[in-house]
Amino acid sequence: MAAKNPLRIALTGPESTGKSILCKQLADFFHEPWVPEYSREYLANLDDVYNFNDILMIARGQFEKEQKLLKYAGEYLFCDTDFTVTHIWSMVKYGKSHKWIEEMAIKHPYDLTLLCNIDLPWEYDPLRENPYNRDYLFNLYLTELQNRRAPFAIVSGKNDDRFHNALEILANHGIHAGG
Repeated sequence: MAAKNPLRIALTGPESTGKSILCKQLADFFHEPWVPEYSREYLANLDDVYNFNDILMIARGQFEKEQKLLKYAGEYLFCDTDFTVTHIWSMVKYGKSHKWIEEMAIKHPYDLTLLCNIDLPWEYDPLRENPYNRDYLFNLYLTELQNRRAPFAIVSGKNDDRFHNALEILANHGIHAGG
């Protein structure tokens, strides 16, 4: 039977920092569900280039998927992205963000956020746009989480080290397999 209020753990950070891989690894390790990044699904089905309002639709779709998967979570739900991603994406691309995204970033906090470091090499993907300003973007994420006073930790390391570092961070926050 699912716990009444599973802990929600978000993975956030600039593109190509291993969020999706790490999120799935953690969910598999804990035998818990994970919420894939909705923007990939949304953008793959878009007939045109995305615009400012599409980022709002992506944020809403991500939230809806999270709400649906929450009922399958036992103790934890792992979320591959959060409102920080859509907020920063919108600010960098358009110089503004949707009010709903900004409000939800405050109203819908995560129990813990893992900020993925930029210590992995950037890999090309047709949906990725920012190979050259990773330091700048990482600092935007860091500042945003700090300003929001969100509980977070930076996860670093390559290959298995990244996964093991994430497990150590989770353990330090009282998050263990089997409760």
